[in-house]
Amino acid sequence: MTTGTALGSCLCGTVRFEVTGGFDAFFLCHCSRCRKNSGSAHGANLFAASATIDWLSGAEKVTSYHLPETQHARAFCKTCGSALPSLQMDGALLVVPAGSLDTPADIRPMAHICCASRADWDVDLSDIPHMDGLPG
Repeated sequence: MTTGTALGSCLCGTVRFEVTGGFDAFFLCHCSRCRKNSGSAHGANLFAASATIDWLSGAEKVTSYHLPETQHARAFCKTCGSALPSLQMDGALLVVPAGSLDTPADIRPMAHICCASRADWDVDLSDIPHMDGLPG
């Protein structure tokens, strides 16, 4: 487990939050639900059983969606749609989208999970060119 404080926000800056306490895990999830949530190859989420979250601004703009008959849930900004932290499992687990953090996480991803659901195009991506900016 890590310790410390992390700050984060949504894309438009309306919602700002502070997580106090440590993250227990950091996973890159390739399940179809996380791919749909992120619109990308995987979801990148930090998990904390004992950390707390304080909404510094914009709490009224945070909304959530729970996929019926599953444990899959997500929170997001009503204004810009950015993924935001959510309390899940009846409040027992804080799930923080890694991309919502404005300060460095003091934990690195521990594993790629649900790789059996990986997108068919998500193979050998380290072999394609890397660019520091947009393509010219």
